[in-house]
Amino acid sequence: MAKKAVRKQSKKNANKTKPAKKAAAKTTARKAKRSAPAKSRGAAVKLHPAIDNGFPKAAKRGFAGGRLVCNCASDPVVVEVKSQTAHNHACGCTKCWKPEGAIFSIVAVAPSDKVSVLKNGHKLKVVDANAVILRHACTGCGVHLYGPVERNGHPFKGLTFVHTELSKESGWSPPGFAAFVSSVIEGGVPPARLPAIRKRLKDLGLEHYDCLSPALMDYLATEAAKKAGTYRET
Repeated sequence: MAKKAVRKQSKKNANKTKPAKKAAAKTTARKAKRSAPAKSRGAAVKLHPAIDNGFPKAAKRGFAGGRLVCNCASDPVVVEVKSQTAHNHACGCTKCWKPEGAIFSIVAVAPSDKVSVLKNGHKLKVVDANAVILRHACTGCGVHLYGPVERNGHPFKGLTFVHTELSKESGWSPPGFAAFVSSVIEGGVPPARLPAIRKRLKDLGLEHYDCLSPALMDYLATEAAKKAGTYRET
C-alpha cells in the first residue's frame, strides 16, 4: 500500500515539472536564436556596399566637392566635381553603373559646369550616345565616371550624374530615396524578393518609388506643362 502511494506521488510530481521543463526549453531556444550567427538567422538583404551598413544622414556642412577615381590599378581616370551633389539616391534601373554584386546603384547629380576630367580622359567612352544620360565609362575597368544630360529641351539639361562612392572624400550628400525599385526585376532579381528589398530600404530610411522622387516628378511635370502651355500658378 505504501509503495503504491509513493508511485502515485512520484507520477504527480513528474506531471508538475513538465510545464516548467517546456518553458525552460523555449527560453533556451530563444537565447540560442539570438546568439546564432547572422548567416544562420538570415542576414539583412544586401543592396549596395555604400548603404548596407548604414550611412550619414546629412551632408557635411560647407562641403564643396572632390575627385572621382575609377577602379583601374594603373593610370586611373580622375574626374573633379567642384560642388556638392544633390538628389543622391539608390537607383534600380539597368542603365546606371553599380559595383559587382550590388542590386542598386547609388547616383547623384551636380551642375555640369562643375564637372571636369583631370586625368586619362582618353580612356573614357560613352556607353550609349542615344541615351538622355551620356554615361562616360572607363574602357579599362567599366566604371561610369560621369553622365551629363545635354539633350536640348530636357528638364535635366545642365546636370551631370555621378557616383560619389568613387571619391575618397567624405561629406557628399547622402542617399535620400530609392527610385525605379521594381526595375531590379529587369536586372535579374526574382520578383519574390521585392517585398524584402522594399522593407530593407524602408529600414535604412530610404522611401522607395517605382519612378523618381515626388519632388523630381513634380519638376518634370512642371516643365512639361510649361512647354504645353498648360502651366498654372493658381
